[in-house]
Amino acid sequence: MKYLLLIHQGTTPLPGTEEWDGLSEAEQGQVYADYQALAATPGVTPGVRMESPDTATTVRVSDGETLTTDGPFVETKEALGGYCLFEADDLDAAIELAARIPAARMGGAIEIRPVVEG
Repeated sequence: MKYLLLIHQGTTPLPGTEEWDGLSEAEQGQVYADYQALAATPGVTPGVRMESPDTATTVRVSDGETLTTDGPFVETKEALGGYCLFEADDLDAAIELAARIPAARMGGAIEIRPVVEG
C-alpha cells in the first residue's frame, strides 16, 4: 500500500527564519540528519519542501470564470509545508515513519492518506 504523508508545518522552525536561528547547531544538524535518514528509508519517495503559505495562489472556477486569490484558505498552523510518499505493508508502518519526521515533534503534524491505485 502506498501512503502520502502530508507535512503540516505548524510552528515548526524553518531554515532562514528567526525561529530556526534560535535552535542550537546540534538541533539544526539533527533536523537535517533526520530528513536525510527518512529519504534513505526503503519505500520512501522523498517529496520537496514548499515555499511558505503566503506565496500560494488559490484557484477556483465559478460559473466558468477562473478566480484567483493570493494565499491559502487555511490557518498558518494548518499550512502544508511538504510531503513524501511511502510504500509500506500497513498503516502502522506509515505511522512509525511519520513519527520520525521532525515537524511532528517541533510544532507541526503529519497527515497520512492511503493512495488510491489502479
